Amino acid sequence: MRFGGLTAVRSVDFTVNSGEIVGLIGPNGAGKTTFFNCLTGLYIPTEGTVSYQGKVLPPKPHLVTQAGIARTFQNIRLFANMTVLENVLVGRHTRTKEGLWSALLRGPGFRKAEKESEAKAMELLEFIGLAGKRDHLARNLPYGEQRKLEIARALASEPGLLLLDEPTAGMNPQETRATEELVFAIRDRGIAVLVIEHDMRFIFNLCDRVAVLVQGEKLVEGTSDVVQADERVVAAYLGEPFEGDPGTAEAAEVEAAEAAAEAVAEDRTADAAPPSDAAPAADAEDADAESTEADSTTKGETQ
Repeated sequence: MRFGGLTAVRSVDFTVNSGEIVGLIGPNGAGKTTFFNCLTGLYIPTEGTVSYQGKVLPPKPHLVTQAGIARTFQNIRLFANMTVLENVLVGRHTRTKEGLWSALLRGPGFRKAEKESEAKAMELLEFIGLAGKRDHLARNLPYGEQRKLEIARALASEPGLLLLDEPTAGMNPQETRATEELVFAIRDRGIAVLVIEHDMRFIFNLCDRVAVLVQGEKLVEGTSDVVQADERVVAAYLGEPFEGDPGTAEAAEVEAAEAAAEAVAEDRTADAAPPSDAAPAADAEDADAESTEADSTTKGETQ
């Protein structure tokens, strides 16, 4: 995925098995959210394709959701003026067959589908612990519960793969622990989970495998112990260079270009400067002129 001359994601692939939790970590700007946006059709990849279960996915979010991939966002994107139940029902739209006319006429088929969707939505609210707040407006929920509601809305589409983008951002330790338990419960339902997170304690306790993304490329993938022991991961987070760093060649090119530009600037400055002998000569001429004026003045006064 390229933005002008910047390559944000390059040749990144993952295998996430059913009932497995895989973490995706990396420094800020590593391309993690861009990768999610490519997967879910929010961005159209400039190169390559996005495949899921052997099928190439079209870059359209509703078709990606229909194929079995659901996600949450780094910044909460609930419908603030809709109720908790209504927010979850929105996630059911790819799993219902009723169209515009059935919704307008509200026939027996529509009422049956609506009842089934409401039952599934209530089941999910029970699952996340918000059944008692079904009629509350989403905007009135505490921050941690809004995060849970967004996960429930994603689960309403019955995904095979759930993408969580920083699900514990801004949470206190108690809320973080509750989110960890919720993700484990989702895993126990047989749903694969791919999670982006900056909380290293959370990610290493949660995930079966962890992959590290650096400058748009997958640096390493393995168990938590393997990733934590990899010196390249430590170097990537601390900003120290390491052999094979994806950005080493680009950085060298930039440094060479800057050095060449400085050399050209110095040459131009040297060419524009007057010769070194010009200044003393000018000073001598000024001194002679002043001496001549002084002699003339003295002669005039004597006469």
